[in-house]
Amino acid sequence: MKKIFTFFFFILAITTQAQEISTDEQDIIEYLRLNEQEQINFLENTVNINSGTLNLPGVKKVGMIYKNELDALGFETSWITMPDSVGRAGHLFAEINKGKGKTILLIGHIDTVFEDDHEFQSFTRQGNIGKGPAANDMKGGNAVIIYALKALHAAGALEDKNIIVAFTGDEEKPGQPLSISRHHLVEAGKKADIALGFETASGMNHATVARRGSSGWSLKVKGKQSHSSGIFSENTGAGAIFEAARILNSFYTDVKGEELLTFNPGVILGGTKVNYDGAQSKGTAFGKTNVVASELEVYGGLRFISEEQKENARKKMKNIVNNNLPGTSASIDFSDSYPAMKPTDGNMELLKVLDKISLDLGYGSVEAYDPGRRGAADISFIAQYVDGLDGLGVMGSGAHSPGETINLETFIPLTERAALLIHRLSK
Repeated sequence: MKKIFTFFFFILAITTQAQEISTDEQDIIEYLRLNEQEQINFLENTVNINSGTLNLPGVKKVGMIYKNELDALGFETSWITMPDSVGRAGHLFAEINKGKGKTILLIGHIDTVFEDDHEFQSFTRQGNIGKGPAANDMKGGNAVIIYALKALHAAGALEDKNIIVAFTGDEEKPGQPLSISRHHLVEAGKKADIALGFETASGMNHATVARRGSSGWSLKVKGKQSHSSGIFSENTGAGAIFEAARILNSFYTDVKGEELLTFNPGVILGGTKVNYDGAQSKGTAFGKTNVVASELEVYGGLRFISEEQKENARKKMKNIVNNNLPGTSASIDFSDSYPAMKPTDGNMELLKVLDKISLDLGYGSVEAYDPGRRGAADISFIAQYVDGLDGLGVMGSGAHSPGETINLETFIPLTERAALLIHRLSK
């Protein structure tokens, strides 16, 4: 019954479009509806090619498929190879400059979380549900970009556009340093007037105007190793584990509470000897119940909605770490990853444009999605330079899992909206 209702919803949307749809926009929509199966086939082809972040040849192979499509549309394309030291395949950038209007940056990523040794490797379909690695995040979103541009081209609407397309090759696990791996994206953001990200959509009626940033932190605590009978004494003190417990509890009681600020201790190792391998995300600890622990390490993450919030949280955490129990010492270090995408007035204005398009198409209104429910993404690296929207990709479920799906029934409607958004914003 649910599938029947959804089907009639989209039929109703198609037959009750408002009069605001122009003739050239009707041509764009018609192209997409006539080529629905071709777009699905295109998605299947790219999904069936493994492009895990560390499968460098696979990432480039998928990138070349996108390059060929963009070349055919008249874009100037280039594959940007990363230095060997970065350990990533590179990025595909494409640009077309044919108009006097705004420059729009479209952002996708080629890599997936499923490496070439993972069991989840191929696309399957059952009715209107497609299943496959990155069908949702984000080869589906990439297909939205490609086919929105193909529809614009077919309707003769690329002739007056200024568009930059950025397909990064390492969004799921960015190469280091970020100053190299995100250099070209940042430069494109500085050049653009508007940025549109095609990460997974949060339903037909939401888009992303803000995303939290992410950073890491590592806590190292030292205590005095001695017989456990002497703990709490003046000569021995509290030991590393009690000190770490104090610090973490103080984080929870004194730093927690700000809206959209979260922090999580993901790994903890303590005893008389610890060893942690960050590359493998695992480690070992040795200790005995009759020995006061002398070492402890904690590794965690921090999420924030602004640089100000991040720095404020870090300051509070440092102050807590420096107020040590007797016989102990502690230090905390922070590492940056993704910056935050703040909910600016400009982003909200872009949301209004998308909302109008969605209503014109008969697909309902679009509201801002809760940034607390979204992870970090590439658009965050350029959010300080340009207004943007994200979450313009496809609908589905189970991203980053062997059950990842795409809702093919919404594939074309979401591509229609994206195409019209690019078209109207460029004027």
